Amino acid sequence: MANKCYNLAMLHTDFQAQFIDQLADALVIRTIFEHLPEISFFVKDCQGRIVTVSDSVLERLGMKHESEFVGRTDAEFYPAHLVAAYLADDAWVFRTGKPLVNRLEIWLDEKGRPDWSLTTKVPLLGKNGKVIGLMGVSRRDLNQTVVDPNSVGTQAVAYLRQNRNRVSTTEELAKGICVSQRTLNRKVNQELGISPYELILRIRVQAAAESLLKIGESISSIALAHGFCDQSHFTQQFRKRVGMTPRQFRVAHRVPENRHS
Repeated sequence: MANKCYNLAMLHTDFQAQFIDQLADALVIRTIFEHLPEISFFVKDCQGRIVTVSDSVLERLGMKHESEFVGRTDAEFYPAHLVAAYLADDAWVFRTGKPLVNRLEIWLDEKGRPDWSLTTKVPLLGKNGKVIGLMGVSRRDLNQTVVDPNSVGTQAVAYLRQNRNRVSTTEELAKGICVSQRTLNRKVNQELGISPYELILRIRVQAAAESLLKIGESISSIALAHGFCDQSHFTQQFRKRVGMTPRQFRVAHRVPENRHS
């Protein structure tokens, strides 16, 4: 029985390899992303050089042809503080050989302004079984991830944005949109790929990041205003999702620091 399963697996693998070998362009699969405008697709090698990207990435950077981007690195196109976060995540994927799923990142929109995205990166293995690069997709903002305006995921995001400083538990969120906690957990996981509690934290982190861009408010007061018990807890949760501390985020965007923060 074991030999039969092994032989079937090998047959399927051979079939896949033979099919891919017939393709005139092995990267043609990327074209599907041209029909998903809110999703950006990219491939990098272990040196961080771009192998291919979807048109949505080029549009964000004001480029017309992929040839302008291929073989170059993020450092040539993005601010240093964003590049540092991208490279740290890339390095983790290369080192562990594991996927990094739904990382909250800041990208730049078509006008060069900060734009929130959820990014997933998976390792690419060479024929020797070693990691030779990564492939990633990035989805714009949590509001863009659900198409149906009546879905539980959409309702949860909308409710949290309106009540982000008051909702701190999944029980409160479920009650706010009139569904059971069980339904909330199942639907949010299906539609957004994250748990309701993680959704709550991401909405609060996003809101806090926007407050960090304003002058005059201390980091500690921002932490408390957005439902974090103290500045230490806020820093831990912010760094986990954004890739830098609140202070590093504020400095990177050149916002003067309140001396009491």
